[in-house]
Amino acid sequence: MDTSIVELINVTREVAWLPWAVQYFFLIGLSVGGLLLSLPGYAFARTFAHGGWRRLGRLALLVALTCGLAAPVALLSDLHQPGRFWHFYVVFRPSSWMWWGSVFIPFYVAGLLAYGWACFREELQEHGRVDSRLAALYRLAALGGGRDDRLIRATGLVVLTGAALVALYTGVEVAVVKARPLWHTPILPLQFLTTALAGAAGLVLVLNRFAAGNDRGVERLANRLLAGFLGAVMLFGGLWLALGLSGIERTHAEALESVATSEAWRVTALWAVLATVVPFAIAVAKPVGSGLLTGLIAVHGAWMFRWTVFIGGQTVPKTGAGFYEYALPAGPDGLLGIVGTAGLWLFLLLVITAFLPVPPDPASRLMSRPLRAMAAE
Repeated sequence: MDTSIVELINVTREVAWLPWAVQYFFLIGLSVGGLLLSLPGYAFARTFAHGGWRRLGRLALLVALTCGLAAPVALLSDLHQPGRFWHFYVVFRPSSWMWWGSVFIPFYVAGLLAYGWACFREELQEHGRVDSRLAALYRLAALGGGRDDRLIRATGLVVLTGAALVALYTGVEVAVVKARPLWHTPILPLQFLTTALAGAAGLVLVLNRFAAGNDRGVERLANRLLAGFLGAVMLFGGLWLALGLSGIERTHAEALESVATSEAWRVTALWAVLATVVPFAIAVAKPVGSGLLTGLIAVHGAWMFRWTVFIGGQTVPKTGAGFYEYALPAGPDGLLGIVGTAGLWLFLLLVITAFLPVPPDPASRLMSRPLRAMAAE
């Protein structure tokens, strides 16, 4: 009886999507979430006439602007050679979701800037009447006009379209990768959206604590919204798990099977449950006085979800047994890149809050004062 020996050789592959990609998906998600949270206070102000929506909307708009401007920088960095971005515009490739992203992202950012200007125009005009040093500059920035609800609604609808396209692109770009069952699941885009909304509400709560005088009305409203978003996160997470365990949807079953034998992934699953249930319970039981805690956990949860999906997902081999190991490097492709992106976001926040005038509403006079003082120092 002849015996044949078959030798199998597998190659350990480095991660292709670096932490820059995590930062991009995190920041663009917060931006889209912040935009959606700002719409009731500005574009749909007639329907949501309660004053708390306008104050919350202003903080949410700061989230949308700062994160929306920082996100494309992280995406360019993830190209490894940022000069490659122009290739998207000289090669027509509509079959690629990345190509569509090169169209959707500039459209969204341009619409976001126009919408932000329309929303802050009244404040610019008001400040132009009282600031003798920069009055002319503020009047020029306002283009001689004040609040224009029709302009706000029009630009709001435009940027809402851009936000929907960006949310679709960021979700589907990952979900179409059939080689990785953990990514190729129909529910993933919805999980990206709900965790982004939760993270945006969390960042609003953090900014409310440090940049808006700790407005109790905003804290209560934002915590209630956060609880709703976290409820949606739990719903889609439970649905994902149910589809995987039941085998009704084969893709989810394959995704669950790919990580079921890993102790590290079981710990990650436990963390995900706690990071969702704990802030949900706190936000429901104590919506006032807990904003900083629930906000920080929510922001952390939104970031770690993307880290787990992107970096963790790449440690699951396409072929072979076991899992690849990933160690976060200290250089630009690792920790330094994460810190640098966070620093860019903080810089944008300081610049905007330093030069954006204080709202005329007396209830929010304290808004931005701590950050304006930090920028002055």
